Amino acid sequence: MQVPLIRLQCGVNSYDWGKIGKKSAAAKFAAATPSADLSIQDEKPYAELWMGTHPSLPSRDVETQRTLLDLVEDNAMLLSHEVRDRYGAKLPFLFKVLSISKALSIQAHPNKKLAEQLHARDPKNYPDDNHKPEMTIAITPFSGLCGFRPLDEIAHFLAAVAPLRKLVGEGAATAFETLVSGKHTSENAIDVDANKKVLKNAFSSLMSSRPHDIEAAAAELVESAKSSPESFAGGGGPAYESKGSGGRELAELVDTLNGQFPGDIGLFVLFFLNYVKLEPGEAMFLKADDIHAYISGDIIECMASSDNVVRAGFTPKFKDVSTLTSMLTYNYAPPDAQKLPPTPYAHATMNTTAYTNGSSLELYDPPIEEFAVVYSILRGVGGRAVFEPVAGPSIIICTKGEGWISVGPKKEVVKEGYVYFVGATAECTLESASDEFVSFKAFCELAPESKT
Repeated sequence: MQVPLIRLQCGVNSYDWGKIGKKSAAAKFAAATPSADLSIQDEKPYAELWMGTHPSLPSRDVETQRTLLDLVEDNAMLLSHEVRDRYGAKLPFLFKVLSISKALSIQAHPNKKLAEQLHARDPKNYPDDNHKPEMTIAITPFSGLCGFRPLDEIAHFLAAVAPLRKLVGEGAATAFETLVSGKHTSENAIDVDANKKVLKNAFSSLMSSRPHDIEAAAAELVESAKSSPESFAGGGGPAYESKGSGGRELAELVDTLNGQFPGDIGLFVLFFLNYVKLEPGEAMFLKADDIHAYISGDIIECMASSDNVVRAGFTPKFKDVSTLTSMLTYNYAPPDAQKLPPTPYAHATMNTTAYTNGSSLELYDPPIEEFAVVYSILRGVGGRAVFEPVAGPSIIICTKGEGWISVGPKKEVVKEGYVYFVGATAECTLESASDEFVSFKAFCELAPESKT
């Protein structure tokens, strides 16, 4: 019987927003597998490393070149009967590394029911019928637009940014200000529902703006950002009251994004969305139907196995504005509400060397069953962590340093960019052979109580 430890060859997608050449972590990690035969081109953008069974870019067994999808279809025990019964003969998650130098589209991922409808109606633009909740963990400093801002911040921008108000329209802007004034922090269900309705009305009004109106408003916005950066957008509003740098930060953001997508509607969407920054190791979780747009950084991303994206700005690709504005949750909250703090991972043990040297195992466990991720840092040669068996499949990628991975009698070298699949119910050991050995382990285990 095959030992359930398989080294994977993983493909990398080249999109316009990816980092160039060897600056891309996704490209460097993909090239670490010799059988991938990837020669990184200095002027080519490399955006996404995919690890999983998704048919758009399935991973392969380095030794046999069979796809991971073929392997798990042939051997049910690699997934476990429970996972296979629930999700079919495929991994329920898709694991990625993203390297971002240019803004990704203003987007959201559909819930399961909507994904089925979109796929049936338009399989070209919606290639599968699955939902796509996703989690992001920063490898390098990251920035993005994620979720709607608190309502008082949006009200501030509607009052302070004249070209934004022109596009939203006086009627929608006034209705928004009138309704949310004085009760925007209310948790009363009736108030929250009313707030969401008026937010949807204002945002939909913005997104339905005519192209020539957007172009004219964008020119006015960019000129204001360049001529008066300190006072731009009323100094940034409530989110920046204690910092005093809000105007300049937003002016620089507008200038950067306009350089990437001149005159785009996204220049105005940013006043509705939280501007989120993550330091390495910080994470955020996006439910299905949550709006977002990544701007810069290298990140680990884990999601339900899907490639469905509803786009509406910052992109040359297909846009579906009406679907986006109708599908969104319109939840509004401060940026910290998007973040997902880790907890110590309890189902692994480290040796004395690892504990002494300050190693750590942290669990990022979003409120869904398809995936969770363990962030492992083993410091010092000989630092070791033994992971208890998981009743589902796992994928492990090393992002720094080198060491070994072992399952049963099989022991393999691990270096930066190496990716391994670990079958269900297999105990797995990681051991460091460098000053710092860093990895991420995505896994699925259906029983919630066994993940924390």
